[in-house]
Amino acid sequence: MSKIVVVGAGLAGLSTACRLLGRGHDVTLLEQGQQVGGAAGRLEQDGFAFDTGPTVLTMPELIDDTLRCIGSTLVDRLTLRRLEPAYRGRFADGSTIDVHTDPAAMRAEIARSCGPDEAARYEHFARWVTRLYELEFGNFIDVNYRTPLDLFRSPVALARLVATGGFGRLGPAISRRIKDPRLQRLLSFQALYVGLAPAEALAIYAVISYMDSIAGVWFPDGGMHAVPEALAAAFTDAGGVVATDQRVRGLITDSLGRVAGVRTADDSVMADAVVCTGDPATIYRTLLGHLRPPRRLRTGRYSPSAVVWHLGVRGVPGDDVRHHNIHFGKSWEESFTALNQGRLMPDPSRLVTVPSLDDPRTAPDCCSTLYVLEPVPNAAAGIDWRQQRMRFRERLGRFLEESGYPVEVITEKMVTPQDWADQGWTSGTPFALAHSFGQTGPFRPPNHERRIPGLFFAGSGTVPGVGVPMVIISGRLAAERVDGYVNRNRDDNRAGWTDPRAVVG
Repeated sequence: MSKIVVVGAGLAGLSTACRLLGRGHDVTLLEQGQQVGGAAGRLEQDGFAFDTGPTVLTMPELIDDTLRCIGSTLVDRLTLRRLEPAYRGRFADGSTIDVHTDPAAMRAEIARSCGPDEAARYEHFARWVTRLYELEFGNFIDVNYRTPLDLFRSPVALARLVATGGFGRLGPAISRRIKDPRLQRLLSFQALYVGLAPAEALAIYAVISYMDSIAGVWFPDGGMHAVPEALAAAFTDAGGVVATDQRVRGLITDSLGRVAGVRTADDSVMADAVVCTGDPATIYRTLLGHLRPPRRLRTGRYSPSAVVWHLGVRGVPGDDVRHHNIHFGKSWEESFTALNQGRLMPDPSRLVTVPSLDDPRTAPDCCSTLYVLEPVPNAAAGIDWRQQRMRFRERLGRFLEESGYPVEVITEKMVTPQDWADQGWTSGTPFALAHSFGQTGPFRPPNHERRIPGLFFAGSGTVPGVGVPMVIISGRLAAERVDGYVNRNRDDNRAGWTDPRAVVG
C-alpha cells in the first residue's frame, strides 16, 4: 500500500483523496485551515451563516461518482434540491427572464418574454450546446494530456467539434442562434467564469451554459459548504485521515530527487507521492522556490476578480426575487472593455444570491442572507482597495436598495481582490488563469512536476480549469497520475531501485 499526502482539503483535494483511497492507497489529507472546504468555506457571524466560495452547484453526478469510489453515494451523504428557476435574469428595462432546466417551461418562458420565434431558436441553441458538451466532455475535458498533440488522439471528435463551431467565438456563436439581446446575455455571461468576455471566449465554453441552463442548478441542504463536509465525512469513514490546522512548510525528497513526504510546522509526514492543491503560482513560490515555475504561471493572463459582499439583513425579499438573480446593466461590451483595461465596470452586471430562501437556517427569523458579487479588475490593475472598500459598500448598497432587496444590515463581510491576494490567490483573483486558447487543455499548467517525480497538482489552476465541476474532475485526473506513478515506482523498486523513503534529503 502506497502512502499519499494531499495538501489542501478543498473540493479538489477531497476529490483527489477520495479517489486515491478508493484505489487502495493510504491517504492523509492536510489542511492549513481549521475546517475543510478551502475556498468553499463557511462563515458564521452574528447568527447568520455564509458560504464563502462558490454558490452555484451543477453536475452533482460528479460528486456521486467521487463518493462511489469509497463505497458511498450522493443520496447517502447529501440532500439536494434542483432550483427552479436556476436563475432569474433582471434587465435594465425592468423585464425578467427565468432560466428553467425543464425544456417545456423554458420554451414557455422565452415565448412569454421574447416571443414564439425566439422560443424556436432557443430549441436549436439547446441542441447545439448539448452536442458541444457531448463532444467535449469525455474527449477533451475529462482527460490527462501528455503533449498538445494529444488534442488529436480523438481526430473524429475534434473534427466534429470544429464543424460544430466550437473554436469560433462564444458571443458571435450565440448571436447567430439567438436574436433577443437579453437572452444572448443570459446565455453567455458564463464566459466570466473562465475569465473572458463572451466576444473573446471560445464557443467551446458554451458548455458552461449547458451545465447551468440544460443540466440544471442544485442547492444542498446546509449550503454549498455541505459538499466538502460530506466528502470529508465519507473519506474518514472509509479510513482516510484528515488533519486540519496543518500548514505544509516544505517538501522532503530522496537522494534521487523524488518526493518522499512533506514538512509541517511540527512534524514530517512521509509519503510516496504528494498532491498539492490551491493556487499553483503560490505553491511554487512557497514550496518550490528553487524551481522556475512553468511559463504560463510567469507570463499568463489572469482572470478578472470579484468583490463579494456577504450580508445578513433584517427583512425578506419580495416575491419577485429568486435564489440566484443576475442583474444586467444597460452596457455590455463597454463593461468588458473596462475590465480588460483595469477599470471598474461603468454599468456593471451583478449576481445576488439569497440562500436563506431555500435554507432558512442561514438567517434568524425575519432576516435574510445575501451574497452580492460584482466582477472587478484583478489586483494587477493597481486599485487601492483599502480606499475603495467603503465607496464600494455605498455603491452596492444603493444598487440593492434600488433593486428592492432588504438593506437594513445586521452583519456583513466584504471580500476584495486585496483579500483574495492575502489568501494566496495570484493577482488577487480566485478564478485563476483565464481560459484563452493558449491557457486551455494541454496549454494549461500541467498537473505534475517532471523535475520532482512524485509531485502532482489539482485545482482550478491546472487542468481542466475553473468551476466546481472542473476542480472535482481535476482530482480524478491527479489521482490517475499518482496511481500510474506509484505503480511504476513500485515496479522499479522491485527491480532494485532504492525505496524513495530510505534516504531523505
